[in-house]
Amino acid sequence: MLILTIFSRPGCHLCDEMKAVVRRVALDVPLTLDEVDISAVPALERQFGHEIPVLWLGSRELARHRMDESRLRALLRAAAGRQH
Repeated sequence: MLILTIFSRPGCHLCDEMKAVVRRVALDVPLTLDEVDISAVPALERQFGHEIPVLWLGSRELARHRMDESRLRALLRAAAGRQH
């Protein structure tokens, strides 16, 4: 199973859009989405600031600001292929 992490904050419309893309992809791709609210962690707030959302797969950054379904599916297929 692939584990994605999204760094975001409440009230961020781009964050909500990216989460929706990930949830749609998760309907047919086995993955887990961990959501991290950067406003609750000062070090993350300093690191990311307004550069959110940020989507990571493991320790690798996949996207900032926007991600579309087809691109996410392609990145996840490639990552799954590297795991085998």
